[in-house]
Amino acid sequence: MQAELLIHAQWVLPVDPWDRQLTDHAVAIADGRILAVLQSEEARSSIEAQRVIELPGHLLIPGLINAHTHAAMVLMRGLADDLPLMTWLHEHIWPAEQRWVDPGFVADGTRLAVLEMLRGGITCYNDMYFHPEVTAQVSAEAGMRAVIGMIVVDFPTGYAANADEYIAKGLALHEHYRDHPLIRVGFAPHSPYAVSDAPLQRVRALADELEVPIHIHLHETRDEVLQSLRDHGERPISRLNRLGLLGPGLVCVHMTQLEEDEIALLADTGAHVVHCPESNLKLASGFCPVAKLVDAGVNVAIGTDGAASNNDLNMLGEMRTAALLGKGVAGSASALPAATALRMATINGARALGLEDEIGSLEPGKSADLVALDLRDSHTQPLYHPVSQLVYAASQQQVRQVWVRGRQLIRDGLPTGLDNARIIAAAQNWGERLGR
Repeated sequence: MQAELLIHAQWVLPVDPWDRQLTDHAVAIADGRILAVLQSEEARSSIEAQRVIELPGHLLIPGLINAHTHAAMVLMRGLADDLPLMTWLHEHIWPAEQRWVDPGFVADGTRLAVLEMLRGGITCYNDMYFHPEVTAQVSAEAGMRAVIGMIVVDFPTGYAANADEYIAKGLALHEHYRDHPLIRVGFAPHSPYAVSDAPLQRVRALADELEVPIHIHLHETRDEVLQSLRDHGERPISRLNRLGLLGPGLVCVHMTQLEEDEIALLADTGAHVVHCPESNLKLASGFCPVAKLVDAGVNVAIGTDGAASNNDLNMLGEMRTAALLGKGVAGSASALPAATALRMATINGARALGLEDEIGSLEPGKSADLVALDLRDSHTQPLYHPVSQLVYAASQQQVRQVWVRGRQLIRDGLPTGLDNARIIAAAQNWGERLGR
């Protein structure tokens, strides 16, 4: 068998249907796709590779999928901390966005976010922000995979005047990236409280027609639910169900305020949930009942949220927090084991975004989106169970190699195509402007 690249690692976690933990295995790659996952000894005798990489002491996993973020908001990291959500939004973030957010802000912020995410082993992210055409361009140029949200809100911003204009711009973006190998475009209505019924119904119809996901904040806080009861006479999830949005194409972010019948409704309709544990903790938004959702058969992925409310884009940290918080909320040490947390950060994220046939696991035919971590560091020694060490102990600094579609974007912990110094200098410049 001919291959362009053959990667040998001491451990491989394919995150396949069998949750195997493989020792002394190799992954063969050609044309940006995985040809085979096989024992290293067999690979050395059966595969002729143009390039061979040996990674002793390393763990090879599928690229992590950040299923919810606002990439450019990394430029607001630390701008307004230790505040409840609505105070944070109305008095600090939204005024700053009105004043500063333009294509240049989004470009510089997205570059910083892409650099941070790649260095932390994230190979795909699901974004919701203004000027999505800029986010898409930056990601494509960097070689990073992304699902770019067609943002929709009722109110005017520097990006669009009304819901119709948001949707029109989003449709143009979708058309532009229709056949792109790395960029997919989906709808991103901000939240039920920011979008009225008519635009939500139009989004649903267009999403069905274009076969793209709908990405929305939902049941994030108790106040959101109370406001919906006051304004609409029903809880937000009931309103979305009445409008026809609940289904396999809906990606519901946060979901900290759920009742038993709503968990059953999510399971019955096939809607997905994205858990953002650290952002929810920092904003005191509540606790997503992840173990109950998983037990009910709901697909649950993990997101970081934006770095303005997290304050980082660290999916290794989110996995650990999700697993620990899930146990505390469920009152059971066996809830959300390490392997489940890893699935939430990989194949479950791919499934939520409609990309499960392309990414999320190391299986023949899928895109070669891979991450290698060096487990010889003191953080992860001694090593008994690779998946446990990955979820409960590993740090971003142990991410040493990252590939997207077979292209190496991180080599020995450093970016291969991004100008680290230039990106940080631009971020510092924005910090001086916003901090005045």
